[in-house]
Amino acid sequence: MADPRGFLKTRERELPTSRPVPIRLADWKEVYEKREADSPYLTRQAGRCMDCGIPFCHSGCPLGNLIPEWNDLVWRDQWHEASERLHATNNFPEFTGRICPAPCESSCVLGINQPAVTIKNIEVSIIDEAFDRGYVQPVIPERLTSSTIAVVGSGPAGLAAAQQLTRAGHTVVVYEKDDAVGGLLRYGVPDFKLEKRHIDRRIAQMEAEGTRFRTGVRIGEDMTWDELRTRFDAVIVATGASVARPLRVEGADLDGVVEAMTYLHQANEVVAGREVPDQIHAEGKHVIIIGGGDTGSDCLGTALRQGAASVTTLAIGYQPPLDRPEDQPWPTTPKVLEISSSHEEGGSREFLASTVHLHGQHGAVRSISVAETEYLADGRRVPKPGTERDLPADLVLIAMGFSGPETTTLTSQLGLEVGKRGSLAREESYATAVPGVYVAGDAGRGQSLIVWAIAEGRAAAAEVDRYLTGATDLPVPVRPADQGFTV
Repeated sequence: MADPRGFLKTRERELPTSRPVPIRLADWKEVYEKREADSPYLTRQAGRCMDCGIPFCHSGCPLGNLIPEWNDLVWRDQWHEASERLHATNNFPEFTGRICPAPCESSCVLGINQPAVTIKNIEVSIIDEAFDRGYVQPVIPERLTSSTIAVVGSGPAGLAAAQQLTRAGHTVVVYEKDDAVGGLLRYGVPDFKLEKRHIDRRIAQMEAEGTRFRTGVRIGEDMTWDELRTRFDAVIVATGASVARPLRVEGADLDGVVEAMTYLHQANEVVAGREVPDQIHAEGKHVIIIGGGDTGSDCLGTALRQGAASVTTLAIGYQPPLDRPEDQPWPTTPKVLEISSSHEEGGSREFLASTVHLHGQHGAVRSISVAETEYLADGRRVPKPGTERDLPADLVLIAMGFSGPETTTLTSQLGLEVGKRGSLAREESYATAVPGVYVAGDAGRGQSLIVWAIAEGRAAAAEVDRYLTGATDLPVPVRPADQGFTV
């Protein structure tokens, strides 16, 4: 246990200082100031961890991160050891420490009567310090096998699977349809949440370990899935859940009504220094964001940095409470109001707002009609008659989540089946009905968290290793009952 009286001496959460809003809106750099290893608040927060007899934070994290152990090591100023314990369960803590919603903190035992330990902040502090001190080095396999594996998709699931299998000695090639590796980490998450240098230095480590990357290749078009399967001994499909849920109202086909990921992809390309002809830009526009989740928050921060005249986020449901509701007791993950750094920067949020109609002029959107959401007895949410009102809208961003992966070529060329929820069907071993083909991450699970993607990538890697060699030494994350396989 780090400090037996730590949770008594320090009862509040302490987080790094955010850069002032006017300054950070003028650039695309990360919101928080650099976390220094010698900051007293880090020691105090790590000391608040009680090293519980039953650490519920372990089960709260899909990766099974050994949180009390690396909290103790940080408190003792043993950063190298802390980095090793962190990497024992998590390939990419620099990603999860920045963009994961931290379900581990909802499970923190201290949260029964105090604010939870700042687990996520301690995690990202460990990995940043590990990179600064040169602790993160390539892990070269002791021997190479004769097996070859293709990983399709370079998001967190694909990268985790690729790194694990490379370290097991297999020859792994990662295929990415975009011009750079990272999937949604690269082009879906804005730099103010995750600067892309964090991706680049991890990819450099993976390349040094032996993982090969092929960008700008669309499997199913540039190369068929059958061709890929004949070239490799095993294939892991980690293409994510990229099919956006559509907005089914009149006027949704007007110019200026855009899927959120199209908008964010272009913005991230421009920040990376690429030219994007006819970029969708928010400067001087009244922006409406339909959807109150993380993607909508990313659109908000992006539109504010582009100089939007106004930004309004519409959420169809009730406004969640600020504190944990009584019917969602610890250690469950409560549904509370999420206030991101983007929400702190500006814009407005409206709840119980149902989109009724989009109005245009000369083929372009100009306003949006919204009504109060009414809940029916069967659970449906519909616009309440007589409550309609119009809001100005020059740019409408659809951030309503994702329904599943793109499956057209997978089903036609490879014969994979689609489950009831629109994701690719698979067994608990991540194997599909096609021998040697596995599915990991959102493509099989459905839209989910980055920690689930990494956990599935690691677990799928172990199953592929077992398939190829008959056994495996790769660690397999514990899979809680809500794994949610689609069959």
